[in-house]
Amino acid sequence: MPQAPDVKPPPDRLYSRARGHKLRPRQEALLDHALPRLAFDVAHAAGPARAFADPVSEIWLEVGFGGGEHAIAQAEAHPHAGLIACEVFENGICSLLSHLIPEADPATAPLPRNLRLFTDDARILLRALPDGALSKLFLMFPDPWPKARHAKRRFVHPAALPEIARVLRPGAEWRIASDHPVYQAWVAEVLAAQDLFTVPPPATERPDGWPPTRYEAKAIREGRRPLYWSLTMSNWQACSI
Repeated sequence: MPQAPDVKPPPDRLYSRARGHKLRPRQEALLDHALPRLAFDVAHAAGPARAFADPVSEIWLEVGFGGGEHAIAQAEAHPHAGLIACEVFENGICSLLSHLIPEADPATAPLPRNLRLFTDDARILLRALPDGALSKLFLMFPDPWPKARHAKRRFVHPAALPEIARVLRPGAEWRIASDHPVYQAWVAEVLAAQDLFTVPPPATERPDGWPPTRYEAKAIREGRRPLYWSLTMSNWQACSI
C-alpha cells in the first residue's frame, strides 16, 4: 500500500466565520430569524434524529454546503433522511436561506422539516456524533487549499479518516467531488494509502442522484473537469465498528 502523505496534523479549527461581502438587511433578517429555526445544536449530537421535526430513518451530513443547492435538493428528494448541512461562511448560509425563503417573513415561513444547519467546523460535530450515526456523507467541491503549506487544512486528511469511518454505519456512502487538480491528486494520494474505505475509480461525469451545484457549473464553464468519488467502508472496518 502506498504511504500516506507526510503532512502536519489538522489545526483545531479549519475555518473561522467569514463574510465575503457586507450583508444586506434581508440577509441579516434571515440570519436573525430563520437560521435559529433550522440550527442544529451540537448538544443534540448524541441523538441527532431527535433534532428533526418529523421522524427520520437515516442521518446524512454535508460538509461545506456552499450556496446550498445540493443540500436543498437532497432534502427535497429524500424526506426520510435527516440532513445536517454544515457551513461556516455567512454568505453561503444566507444563500441557502434565501433559496428557502425568497420573500416571506423569515420568522414564520415554512421550512424543510428534514434539514438542519450546523454553522461551525464540521469536525466538531463529527467528534460528537455516536458510532455509526451517518448513512451518507457529502463533500462537494471543497476549498482545495492548493498551497502545500495549507494541506493540513484539507478535510480529506490522513488523520481525519478514522474519525470519519467511526461515524459511518456499515454500508454508508461518502461522496467527494472536486474540480481542482491539486485537490484531485491529493484525494487520490490519501485514499490510496488507507484501508478504511473501498475506493472505486472516480467518475468523470456527475453520477445519477448527485444534484448539481454552482461550483460544478462554474468549473465546467471554465474548462475544468470534475471528478466524483463514491466511497464505502471496507468490509472488515464495518464489522469492527
